[in-house]
Amino acid sequence: MTELSLAAGFASVSGSSDDRAMVLAAFMAFIALSLLLCVLAGPEGDTTADFYTGNRSLTPVQNALALTGDYISAATLLGVSGLVAVAGYDGISLAVSSCLAVGVFLLLAGPLRNAGRYTLGDILALRSPGPSSRIAAAVATLAVCLPFLVLQLAGAGSATALLLGLTGLGAAQVCTVFVGVLMVCFTVLGGMRGTSLVQIVKVAVVFTTMVLLAFLVLWHYGFAPGALLTAAEQGSGLHDRYFEPGHAVGGSAVGRLDFLSLQLSVVLGGACMPHVLMRINSAADGATARRATRYAVAIMTVFFLCVVIAGLGAAGVVGGQKIRGADSSGQTALLLLAGDLGGGISGLAGNVLYAAVACSVFVTVLAVVAGIALSAAAALAHDLHAHATRRGRMSERREVRSARWAVGAVGGLGILLAAMAQGRNLQSLTYLALTLAASTVLPACLYGLFWSRYNRTGLLWTVYGGVLCTTALYICSLPFSGAPTSLLPGHDIHLIGLQSTAVLAIPAGFLLGWAGTAAGRRARPTAGAGTDLRWRERILVGVREE
Repeated sequence: MTELSLAAGFASVSGSSDDRAMVLAAFMAFIALSLLLCVLAGPEGDTTADFYTGNRSLTPVQNALALTGDYISAATLLGVSGLVAVAGYDGISLAVSSCLAVGVFLLLAGPLRNAGRYTLGDILALRSPGPSSRIAAAVATLAVCLPFLVLQLAGAGSATALLLGLTGLGAAQVCTVFVGVLMVCFTVLGGMRGTSLVQIVKVAVVFTTMVLLAFLVLWHYGFAPGALLTAAEQGSGLHDRYFEPGHAVGGSAVGRLDFLSLQLSVVLGGACMPHVLMRINSAADGATARRATRYAVAIMTVFFLCVVIAGLGAAGVVGGQKIRGADSSGQTALLLLAGDLGGGISGLAGNVLYAAVACSVFVTVLAVVAGIALSAAAALAHDLHAHATRRGRMSERREVRSARWAVGAVGGLGILLAAMAQGRNLQSLTYLALTLAASTVLPACLYGLFWSRYNRTGLLWTVYGGVLCTTALYICSLPFSGAPTSLLPGHDIHLIGLQSTAVLAIPAGFLLGWAGTAAGRRARPTAGAGTDLRWRERILVGVREE
């Protein structure tokens, strides 16, 4: 999500000052409710299980709602609906890919929960005990979480400034700091249980809003799907080519490869984001984790069906030309649709519709950054401090205190980077985060769970090699430099004409894991059969938590 997208959306919608006042009131109400929930539902004692997993007290339905909240980011909400509006087939296929990400995670939820305890480091240390695996896990977690955190904070800051009627770079930076401090407070006060309840409230708000918006779109076209599809086809400006592939990144061979790469990053990277892995560790056991994930798949399917309907409605009601005029990527489509539909509803109802959609965007950003910050802080406190540095000889009280300080450190770094990045196009950071997850976390988890020969050398090659390879590919690609929409538009060092380099980075991550394992087997003997059976048993049935 770019910060400029929301600005263009608000500027393009014929909303009155009453609309913005209502959005601001709803936004502040959500902040107050979230802080209250974090205080009331926060950790009851200074125990790691309470702070990191909420003592695994959430029911499968609650866990499913919180997991759904982790998957629904502002980039997902605005990006998918916008791509459906301006690119038709490509947007619909991206919505399907987003659902498939949860489906892939469903296959891994049980083994990951059985193998893990709190963090990614606990999963990787099952096969490779020692500080090196903990450090590698912390590096992978921070590498994935920081770009995503900066993206969300920067977008939230600029949108909040616009909502308050403030303009200029300084105002956006001040609002970024404000949103970041709120995020730190949510996480420090609430821990996993508090942030989970915030996610549940967010899902309730966003899901209800999208169902209402989809209902109004269908009502606008007399509940005739054929009429909706025809109107979207004509209004998009693409006419009979609307439901053909190739509009998002071009129909050439390079464009098709680029879109395949984007879909791979969404499906595989979305299935193993560190904050999602930490979320599933809050389930009681592997069976409960699978049940919660099944519920999440159902919720996500309905949600993305509503998103697709809203995107089609935006193409038909608003028109592709107007949407592209506000933002070429279409990320303002939901706000523009709410403005146009609200204009056809008399009085208060129209204002409420516009306020609900706008507030849903802000709510989505705030809830997501709290979960990301918690997973990054847990990597610092649990993996680096408690295990890599102190070798596990740290009291739970001191570890929780360390985790709270780590939240402040991660939040402060994210706020600083987001404030410095204001005014830049940060959408490519989504590609970077997803590709890093798919090329480092996914192969490390799959090899660790299912390949008996995987060893410490293979793990280190997977993580460090994957991070370096993916970062180098990103720096050499168009999203970083060489185009007006790049992160550094004034420079041109790109060598790869792809928006997403996942199609190159993901195979590299798996190959590095295989090559490192082969090299490690020559250097040291493999573990005995007893050890092999123990980790297999742990993955299959888990262990009872103390």
